[in-house]
Formats: sequence, C-alpha cells, structure tokens
Amino acid sequence: MIYTQIKAGVTVTGPNPQFDFDHKEDISLIMDKAFNGSRLESIENVMEKYKDDIKRMGGPIYIEVFGEEPFDPEIKEHAVKMTDEQQKMSVEFRVNNMMISQKYLNRANLSFTIISFPVPEIGSDFEDIFSDVVKINTMDNEEYKRIQQFIIDVLDKGDYVHILGKNGNKTDIKVRLYKTEDPQKETKFENCVADVNIPVGEVFTTPVLDGTNGVLNVSRVYLEGLFYKDLTITFEDGMIKDYSCSNFDTEEENRKYIKDNILMKHDTLPLGEFAIGTNTTAYAMARKYDIFDRLTILIAEKTGPHFAVGDTCYSRSEENRMYNPDGKEIIAKENKWSLLRDTEPEKAYFNCHTDITIPYEELGEIASCTDSGERISIIKDGRFCLEGTEVLNEPLEGII
Repeated sequence: MIYTQIKAGVTVTGPNPQFDFDHKEDISLIMDKAFNGSRLESIENVMEKYKDDIKRMGGPIYIEVFGEEPFDPEIKEHAVKMTDEQQKMSVEFRVNNMMISQKYLNRANLSFTIISFPVPEIGSDFEDIFSDVVKINTMDNEEYKRIQQFIIDVLDKGDYVHILGKNGNKTDIKVRLYKTEDPQKETKFENCVADVNIPVGEVFTTPVLDGTNGVLNVSRVYLEGLFYKDLTITFEDGMIKDYSCSNFDTEEENRKYIKDNILMKHDTLPLGEFAIGTNTTAYAMARKYDIFDRLTILIAEKTGPHFAVGDTCYSRSEENRMYNPDGKEIIAKENKWSLLRDTEPEKAYFNCHTDITIPYEELGEIASCTDSGERISIIKDGRFCLEGTEVLNEPLEGII
C-alpha cells in the first residue's frame, strides 16, 4: 500500500501579518548549536520510529488557496534578528533536516499533485474569479502539449536562451543550455502539462550554470506573500552575484529583506530553473480582475517566463528517468551542485526554490540562440511569434 498525504484547509490572512513578520526570527532568542542538535535528534528519532510507514509514502496532494490581502512589510528597529552565526546555523539545520528525510524516504515512490483556488477575501468578484479559475484548472492538456512542443523544438536547437525586458524592465540575461548527444532521442526542456502541476502551461529546464550571466529584473512581484519593488538580481556563471530592491529607504534594509526571504539566508544561490509560461488565459484573467498581486505562484509561474533561484525542479530525483510525451528523454536535470550529492551531500542542495516571473508586458524578447549564430525568437514584444503558437496570443488581444 502507498500512502498519500492530503494537505488542504481554509486559510485567511492573519489579523496582524506585520506582527508575524516582526517575530519570524524569535527562535534566535534560544537558538544555538546544542538546541539545533536536539531538534535534529528528535526528528531522526521520530523518522526511525515510523520508518516502515514513511517508506510507503507516495507523496502529497496539495489543495492551495490564494487571494488574501497582499502584505507589504515594514522593517521595525526593535524586531529580533538572527546574528550572522545564527543565520549559518539556520541554513545548516535545514540541510541536515533534509538529509535525515532523504535517508528514510523512498524517492522512487514519490510524486505529487497540486491545485489552487481563490478564497472570498479576494474581493467582490470572488464568484466570477472562482469560476474562471476552475476553467483555467481544467484546460485542454492535449492542445497545450502540441503547442508547447513547437517551442521545445526551437529551444532544443539553442546553445543558450537570451531574455530581454522592455517598458523599463532591465532584464538582459543569457541562460546556458545543456547539449544533447542524440537530438532524436533527447530533449532539454520538459513539456509540462497538468498531470501533476495544475494548471497547464510551461516548458522548463535546468540551466547550465557556467556561462549563464546577466540581470533579472521585475518591476513589482509578490513572492511567498511578500511584496518586492524593482527586484533586480545579477547572475555570474549561474550564481547570484548581487541583488537589490526598492522597498525600503536604505540599501542595507533592502539587501537583508532579499537575503532573508529569497536567498533564505544563503550568501548566494544558483539559477535552478528557467521556464517559459504559456498560459495566456490565466494572464488575461489576472489582468481582467487586477489580481496579479493575489495569485498563487502555481498560477503566476504559468503567465510568463520565470526563473527559480535555489534547487532544480528535479532535486533529489535526478536518477529517475523522465520522458516527454514525444518519447524523448529529458536530460537537463542536474547542475554542478546536485552532482555533489554522493561525495559532499551537505553541499549538493540549498533546500529552497523560489520562482520569479516576468509579466508579458515587461518582456521584450525570448530567443533561442544556436552555436552557428542563428537567433530564433519565441516571444517578441510580449507575444508568441513561432509558427504553431499563434493561438496563445488570442487571450492577449487588447492587452498587449
């Protein structure tokens, strides 16, 4: 018997999110190496006690909700903060905690499925939004599978993908791609429909870190419920070299905000994923109701190109062989960090994965660039321009 964990429930915004933000590091009042050691020992004892059940775990079913009032935090002078040493201990704890879990989980049995719905807090249009989200969650897999294959066929020709912003967006980044040994049998991008990750609508890959360079910028974005204004991240050989935003008065406050909540207290993170979201219907819905700031990342990541900092989408499942609907094997699952999992497991994973989406209206171009110098545009001025993808522009009429 394989067990599945179902996570669902009614969620509303807390009465004082600023209070929760102010006190999110209160554990630093008691955190030291002995405390973290005791926590890890307790976790391992529980895992050992239930190891037979854990081995039969099939993975979670998530039913998420979204639409809560957005939260733009203030930095309070008297809020408790971790010391630099405690930040390192916090990172080490997450790494060791995950390593304990990996010892007991049977990754070959694990999968997941995830779907989301709005809550009434989203506003007076709740019923109409709910109805539209149901439609988005039940879109035609077969149609998207066919359309996305046109995009993948062009991406598979590329040595790198060049992404450029427009309308004030400063994005200018080249994402290096894996090389296929046998293009007839191998592919670089996953054709992601709605079998587990609902709604439909993205193609994604694991970038090659060396040679991935440039700037990622987005004017406004909510990540994990927190607002970022003019978020800018610079990558050098696939690793975060610099970062900034314009939320607060000082550079120090802005950098701490990003390090705590996007870098998860790491000094740097790799670019773990590059994806092109194709669900223009979801994008049009968000524009119609002006709810971009309320969308769950599950939907938002399908409404434009997105970049995930942290681990890859195949984290801890790299040995599992994956195939697209056309029968080609997906080869882009590793980076130079995950390759350390057998020799230096404490360095292999960062235990975080945060998607950052550029909206279509801030997108100048996405182009697949080949070794021979050919440049093939996939999106130009916010609209899909490959033959076979024209239908994706229909929801954008009158918007972009």
